[in-house]
Amino acid sequence: METNINYTVVGAFVIALVAAIVMGVIWLSAGFSVVQYTNYQVFMRESVNGLAVDAAVEFNGVSVGTVKSIELSQKDPQVVIILLNVKNNTPVTLGTRATLNMKGLTGIGYLALIDKGTDPRPLTALPNQPYPVINTAPSLFLRFDTAMTKLNDSLHQVSVSVQSLLDQTNLRSIKQILQNMQATTQLMPQLMQESRSAMKSISTQTLPAANQAMADLSIITRNLVGVSNEIKQNPAVLIRGVQPNPLGPGEK
Repeated sequence: METNINYTVVGAFVIALVAAIVMGVIWLSAGFSVVQYTNYQVFMRESVNGLAVDAAVEFNGVSVGTVKSIELSQKDPQVVIILLNVKNNTPVTLGTRATLNMKGLTGIGYLALIDKGTDPRPLTALPNQPYPVINTAPSLFLRFDTAMTKLNDSLHQVSVSVQSLLDQTNLRSIKQILQNMQATTQLMPQLMQESRSAMKSISTQTLPAANQAMADLSIITRNLVGVSNEIKQNPAVLIRGVQPNPLGPGEK
């Protein structure tokens, strides 16, 4: 009876020793510390396609936790409620924003926490909230989709404007303008020929006549100047006229 009791004690001691060794190994592998986590909630109003439970949570590119659960809101099916398990030493603040990202071309989604230091106050849960709520920012895919939608709307408006510009009335007007331009282009050689003829006529006929007229006018002006000077010297000329000079000795 005593021998059986001794074996039992020895077996219990061995089991306890093995358990202690295992716990010691686990303790040593954990680095003599136990990491504690805090839960945060994220309410997303966009598709979380590619994001799954246990997906990574990164803060400014550093892994700080995992996604604990993903579910639709019972009050608003357009809202996806994501519960995060984040390390306690992660500096989550009121300025922290959560956004959905993808790792390269693999399509594996993860939740990125970005903080630009706009509000460094620590994030805490409000009285009516079970967990602190991290505000969201639109993902790259949502921004790209929004930009493409705006571009599509702009192209549609341009198309409508072009169609209104090219209605039947405007098309007829444009056609008439083109016809007028074509007719004007066809008349240009004739107009140039007539212009050269007119210039030749001016240079061969009009200019010589004008030069002769100017010469005659110059002669008349000199004669008028002479008459004016003679009247100034002898006003009686206006009454008696010009008397011939008296004959000299021996002149008849």
